[in-house]
Amino acid sequence: MPVWRLRDFHDDDLDQAIQLWDQGRQADLSLAVFPVSEVVAAARAGQPAVVAVVEGELIGMAVARAEGERGWILITALSGAWRNRGLGSALIAQVEQRLRERRVRRISAILTPGSAGTTALENSGYRRLDGQVYYEKLEHAGAQDAGLLAQLGGRVLPRGLWEQLAGMFEAKDTIDKRIVLPLAEPEVAERYGVRPPKAVILFGPPGTGKTTFAKAIASRLGWPFVELFPSRLAADSDGALAASLRDVFADLAELNSVLLFIDEVEEIAAARSGHAVDPGHGVTNELLKLIPAFRDHDDRLLVCATNSLRSLDPAFLRPGRFDYIIPVGPPDAAAREAIWRRYLGPTAPLIGIDQLVTASEMFTPADIEYAARKGAQHAFEHEISHRTGTPAATDDFLAAIADTRPTVTEQALDDFHEDIEHHTRT
Repeated sequence: MPVWRLRDFHDDDLDQAIQLWDQGRQADLSLAVFPVSEVVAAARAGQPAVVAVVEGELIGMAVARAEGERGWILITALSGAWRNRGLGSALIAQVEQRLRERRVRRISAILTPGSAGTTALENSGYRRLDGQVYYEKLEHAGAQDAGLLAQLGGRVLPRGLWEQLAGMFEAKDTIDKRIVLPLAEPEVAERYGVRPPKAVILFGPPGTGKTTFAKAIASRLGWPFVELFPSRLAADSDGALAASLRDVFADLAELNSVLLFIDEVEEIAAARSGHAVDPGHGVTNELLKLIPAFRDHDDRLLVCATNSLRSLDPAFLRPGRFDYIIPVGPPDAAAREAIWRRYLGPTAPLIGIDQLVTASEMFTPADIEYAARKGAQHAFEHEISHRTGTPAATDDFLAAIADTRPTVTEQALDDFHEDIEHHTRT
């Protein structure tokens, strides 16, 4: 049997260390108290971190953090083939030695029952303290994330955006049940064998509310919202789009939680031509490689939006990369009524909304917002000129509708329905 060798953690160990951590988490079927991002940050910052290696393969690791006279063991991870052989105790002993050198006197560890490291801790003289309850409050964008979030152009959106979504009942119901609830209630989802989604595509004609839905999901979950702009990536990287894309995903991995939104994703995931010299191959290939790694982390959701699924590379749409492909189309009559009422506000009871709903049949939510604003502006200007005290009327808004060109064309609608038939996955 080969003999392990213990040494300090090196940055080159990072990939193997994360794989080991993921294997241990899946084997224990338990939630780690300290997320992998926190463990990696401690190891790379020079905190006590020891690995066990056999013939170049990393088979175990222990990472701790010193805080004054107290030290915390953040993780003890072991390869399945090396459990119950004394390796965990050996790793803990090495970490303890490094903590003592930092004048740590009290060493603590928090593990879920039966997870890797519990036996090693008990064999190393640690006492299990029953009758205590671990409390935690997670601020999704704490001070440690604020700088990185600002650098990425992200932000924490105000609460209540989900409740403000007017109309779009069918899409909202699907997104709520398939995406929001499994992420908002992970314990219930796990009890019923439901795996929370990690990546989804919203597709539909321009202006139908895909971006609004993405922001509402982030607001409902309380997760930071980061939008990735393909055109800005290209400008920032002098054409090295694939490398810039890789850098952004690496930065995102440092956040405790995030909803990453990519609008018009076809710009970086367009169907490849099949010619090796095609410059678009590199970035499409890079995105295809980045998505599985993104999916490996908890509290992450990738939402991609596109106006046309048919323009995306077929490999992008295969099961395994995206959990759901959800249509977001123009609002039906009931949805248009709800949207009109929202934008008309207190003037709604004075307006013939049924007429507006009929007249705006091909309108998207964005079109209705524009027409509502245009009709109100016309009534306002009339009042300024004539001072009659007459409120905005139905005719003001019907005129605005007639003067507004719908975003959705008949051809776009036909393509949308065809994409629904061939690609929807809910």
